[in-house]
Amino acid sequence: MIELLELKTCIIEERYADALAIIGEMEEMGREDKINKIHSYMVILMMHLIKQHAEKHSARSWERSIYNSVEAIRVTNKRRKAGGYYAGREELAELCREAYPRALKNASYEAYEGRYDAGVMNLLLMLSKS
Repeated sequence: MIELLELKTCIIEERYADALAIIGEMEEMGREDKINKIHSYMVILMMHLIKQHAEKHSARSWERSIYNSVEAIRVTNKRRKAGGYYAGREELAELCREAYPRALKNASYEAYEGRYDAGVMNLLLMLSKS
């Protein structure tokens, strides 16, 4: 809200360069909000995928959560008016890498009734791939 008042003042005082700078900051804040939401949905998505892979079964609630997370990522990432996306493939891949440790930790609390910490859970996942 402070930014809008500042923007209004800049326009009234004909300080257009300052107004454009504020608009740029506001756009970046909006983009960062979208990226943070996508990251949160990725943590949820990956947590359920990790649990599925580790326990070699799936619950309907996990499948619903996976579907809902994918949809939320898709909808949040899409720029409605401007077209395109907030995060491209490379940035989405980076968000996945950043989300993995938290997703792994969350999955370790839930999978196998919480018997394994994140390190052991990661080892179990790596061993199950080979």
